Amino acid sequence: MTPPQRDNTNRDYPPSPIPNHRLGAATSWEELPIMERNAQEELKAHLMATNDEFQRLASQHLEYAKQLDALEAIPHLTYEQELEETRLKKMKLRLKDQMEAILSQYRSQQVA
Repeated sequence: MTPPQRDNTNRDYPPSPIPNHRLGAATSWEELPIMERNAQEELKAHLMATNDEFQRLASQHLEYAKQLDALEAIPHLTYEQELEETRLKKMKLRLKDQMEAILSQYRSQQVA
C-alpha cells in the first residue's frame, strides 16, 4: 500500500489573521487590500506585545510548525510519524482558531 502524499501547498504559518467565515471576505492573505493587511499585521503585533495568551498561543503555533517542517523533510514517514504529523496539524489548527478568537474579540471591543 502506498502512503498518502503530503500536501505542502496549504501551509499556513505564520498564521493568517483572516477570518474565513465572513461573507464576501477575502479568502487568502494575498487577496486582502494592502491597508487591511497592514492593519491586521499591526493588530497581531500589538497583541503579541500586550496579550500574554496570544503570545503563548503564537509561540506554541510556531513550535508545532517547526516540528511539522522537520517531519515533512523526511522522505518516507513511519506510521508513528504520520500519526504525529496528523496530531501536530490538528493542534496547530486549534491554536490558530484560538488566536483568531482573540483577534475577533479584540476587533469587536474596538468597534464597540
